[in-house]
Amino acid sequence: MRMKFTLLPALCLGVACLWTVPAIAAEPEEGVSTIIVEGTTLEDFFTAALDYSPQLRISEERWNVSTARKKSATGQLLPQINANGSISDNTQSADPLNIDNKYRGERYSVQLTQVLFNWQAFAARGAASLIEDMAEAEYFAELAWLLADVAEKYFNVLQAEDAVTSIRSELEAVTNQLSQIQSFYDLQSARITDLYTAQARQAAVQSQQLELESQLALARGELRAAAGVNVGTLFRLDENVEIPPLTDAVEVWLDRARAGNPTIRARQFAMEAAAKRVSQQRGAYMPRVTLIAQKQLSDLGFDNVSMNRTDTTYVGVDVSIPLFAGGSNRAAVSEAAGLRGVAQNELRQVQLEIVERARTAYLQAKASELRTQAAERLAEATQLSLTSMQRGFELNAVTSVDVLNAVRDRFQAERDLQRARYDNIRATLYLKREAGTLTGDDLLDVGTWLIAPQP
Repeated sequence: MRMKFTLLPALCLGVACLWTVPAIAAEPEEGVSTIIVEGTTLEDFFTAALDYSPQLRISEERWNVSTARKKSATGQLLPQINANGSISDNTQSADPLNIDNKYRGERYSVQLTQVLFNWQAFAARGAASLIEDMAEAEYFAELAWLLADVAEKYFNVLQAEDAVTSIRSELEAVTNQLSQIQSFYDLQSARITDLYTAQARQAAVQSQQLELESQLALARGELRAAAGVNVGTLFRLDENVEIPPLTDAVEVWLDRARAGNPTIRARQFAMEAAAKRVSQQRGAYMPRVTLIAQKQLSDLGFDNVSMNRTDTTYVGVDVSIPLFAGGSNRAAVSEAAGLRGVAQNELRQVQLEIVERARTAYLQAKASELRTQAAERLAEATQLSLTSMQRGFELNAVTSVDVLNAVRDRFQAERDLQRARYDNIRATLYLKREAGTLTGDDLLDVGTWLIAPQP
């Protein structure tokens, strides 16, 4: 039965049912007209990515294949019914009389077989069921990675846009300061070095602006590639939003990752399936017992000899006991045991990697919380410093370089605050993804932190 693995069903339900599906802006096929729709909300890109991602479709089809294979393995244990029929024209010559006897013969039969004991078939069915569970877990792992990746790229665009807005404001402030210094220089109230310093600072800010605009273009392209939807005017992160801090200790999150991460669960299923295959190969040494029931109607005997029509019913038990197979069975068991060892070490490797990623995400999230608090205080302090420097410059109490440095510090602090807030959101999503607790509700909560852009 599908949907036994329930790590992220709420995620799928939340994305598929609560969000409006936009038209997908995939590359149109030749001769096909496709309407391109721009995504604006985080939900738009989430929903579009579910249909657009080829990797997610591959995981889904692998799940379907494993389900079909389990059904096939189950079918080997169910009753098998076969019907046969033959009609033949026969000529029989009897020496030494040299007389030909020509006749038509008919033979019809229906046979039912039912496995009573076949350890290899039983184990194969168990392994197929575990492989289906593994494919299901891998699907949800890919789904969590996809949604976290789309969220990351969405917030990368927002961060890049905020940085571009900030650098433009900084350029405007530096340009105004340059104009003021130019007017003072024209009145011979400022030195030429002050003017050159302001011009150099303006050129530096312009260069940084070009770099940030290039980063914005790249971020928008990455978001477009991830979801297949053109990037419109995105919803903005509310400046007044309070991002919930992490309350549980790091070991609690690591335990959740060990127990609930879908990739770890997939490797566990793979290891169990490998153990089943060892049992399956050992089953080659065991007897096989099959129930056979057959009904036959025929007017032919041995070697198609003509005889009176007979109606034969047969019920029996077939027992097959393997004695010697040239060593192939032992080799198969050895191979399966080796693959089981590989699966065990792959599980161990995945556990180590995911636990380490979860630990890193937790530390990054906690550090981002502290950096956000520090960046907020720094942004306030640099704003006050800039205001005081501008007032001091008007009173000839500070130099123009002091004002330019204050402008630089103020806008750099603003961008640092923006980066810290986005890093906090991304790290929290990473942590929940690694812990296997990322749900549709989490993504909907993140969507409520965004507000419509100002017209």
